[in-house]
Amino acid sequence: VRALKYNGGVPKADLNNENLEALEKGLPNLLKHVENITNVYKLPAVVAINAFPTDTAAELKLVEDKCKALGVNVKLSEVWAKGGEGGVEVAKEVVRLIEAGENKFQFAYDTELPIREKIRAIAQKIYGADDALFTAQAEKEIDELEKNGFGKTAIC
Repeated sequence: VRALKYNGGVPKADLNNENLEALEKGLPNLLKHVENITNVYKLPAVVAINAFPTDTAAELKLVEDKCKALGVNVKLSEVWAKGGEGGVEVAKEVVRLIEAGENKFQFAYDTELPIREKIRAIAQKIYGADDALFTAQAEKEIDELEKNGFGKTAIC
């Protein structure tokens, strides 16, 4: 919650104060990651909130509501305060998702594409870029990789 508020424009000195407006502004980054995992990679997901005592119920509810709107559960992680016991709920949810067998993983690109096109697809689908531009050095290295038989290698 603190990081989301910081991304929403709250100075570090004020992160312990409730600020739903800033939290709302900071949420798009998290939600984009969730959408990438579920819509692009076709994987189930859980959002673990690294809960702090200064996080308010309203802030936690806002994050949970936004994630649930995308079909993703939220679990509190309190590992920093409770050690391993504080991560049990997150772990249980991860195990539940695995056992549910909903893994329909796919790459963000057609695996038969050449390296440049794979990179472009990642830039566009994952990062929202219009295109991917390559330096002369990158072009040279990509050519070398393809020449040496690595053109079909997965790109991440």
